[in-house]
Amino acid sequence: MDIALDPPMTVVLQYVNAFNNGDSKAMAALCADPMQILDGMSPHVWQGPTASEDWWRDVRREGEHAGASSYHIALGEPQHVDVTGDHAYVVVPATMTVNLQGKQVTQTGALFTVALGKAGTQWRLTAWAWAKGA
Repeated sequence: MDIALDPPMTVVLQYVNAFNNGDSKAMAALCADPMQILDGMSPHVWQGPTASEDWWRDVRREGEHAGASSYHIALGEPQHVDVTGDHAYVVVPATMTVNLQGKQVTQTGALFTVALGKAGTQWRLTAWAWAKGA
């Protein structure tokens, strides 16, 4: 099976697509309860049933302050899609583009690391971390 089509990776791709569309409800629907997020933006950690929506609210708030908008993530080929029973670990190189005060800025060399678990027959994100690149 093509690694990009593995069920855990499919959910990661759906989450990133929801992010790219600014759809915090769709992001939250792909998450387990509880959910945890670790990101370079303060307060750095979000957790609980509304972690994705709280994080997205803070992204928008910080974006307004910094003059940032039009966030977009592009994922590369996964470095790991490790599945052990009802648990999965995914590591994917990522590039983020953002409009910063009218100029497109590209962050390369980032890593998007995701833990997933099964809720019934569905994979759900249980945690993710973004490691900044250049």
